[in-house]
Amino acid sequence: MFESIFTSTADNSINISQAAISLGASIVMGVIIAIVYMYICKKEGYQKNFIIGLLMLPAVVSVVILLVGSNVARAFSMAGAFALVRFRSAPGSAKDISIVFFTMAAGLACGLGYVTFAAAFTAVMLLLLILISAFGFADRNEGRKQLKIVIPESLNYNSVFDELFDKYTSENRLNKVKTTNMGTMYELTYEIRLKNDDAELAFNIAQKDNEIDELYEKVRKDCLQVMHSNPTENINQGVRLVFIGRYLERIGDHITNICEKIIYAKNGEMIEIG
Repeated sequence: MFESIFTSTADNSINISQAAISLGASIVMGVIIAIVYMYICKKEGYQKNFIIGLLMLPAVVSVVILLVGSNVARAFSMAGAFALVRFRSAPGSAKDISIVFFTMAAGLACGLGYVTFAAAFTAVMLLLLILISAFGFADRNEGRKQLKIVIPESLNYNSVFDELFDKYTSENRLNKVKTTNMGTMYELTYEIRLKNDDAELAFNIAQKDNEIDELYEKVRKDCLQVMHSNPTENINQGVRLVFIGRYLERIGDHITNICEKIIYAKNGEMIEIG
């Protein structure tokens, strides 16, 4: 029964023991690679979906190699099938792409039957990654922050924030662009260094939120008085002005939250302002 499962109609069969060893070894290597990746990325963070991909990729590649074997027609068929896959999001950082190729190489070696070589290759590469992470090789000094901005897909993001970056940052770099919300929005990930990340300045700015709240309350009361005086002519404009004031007040709240996070990043103390 099992022999028929592992034998094709094209007189090409898969050795059951070899397939089991290759698949088992690729799964183990995928688990180890994923664990090491989580270790070296624990500071900057990682995505669960990417970890799952690292777990599955060696086994998938190993099975593909086992199925293809030395059959050229199968190889072209597999290439055509995988060519149908499309991704709209950016592939990720250079490190993530390198890890993906490393994981694929381990799966390829297992699928071809070079399990010992795959294990040695994986051990050497993982040791290298651990040493790079432990000794901080190529790490830059502190002070850089990650900034994420979500904008409409129709907006040209190449230079839209240049004026703000020139004014408030000493360094800025666009690291990643990916689509969100069913492809209607772009999520931009920048790495920036603020010209002034003084905690005292952030506290003083956050204190101005009370002034914004008072101004909003005054605008709201004035608008209500005007709308009551002549509802027919003033109601539409009054409602719009109240909403504008509310939006500006919410912007002030968000700025206060940002200032609180700056203080936390600088002093290690979470405070609530306002």
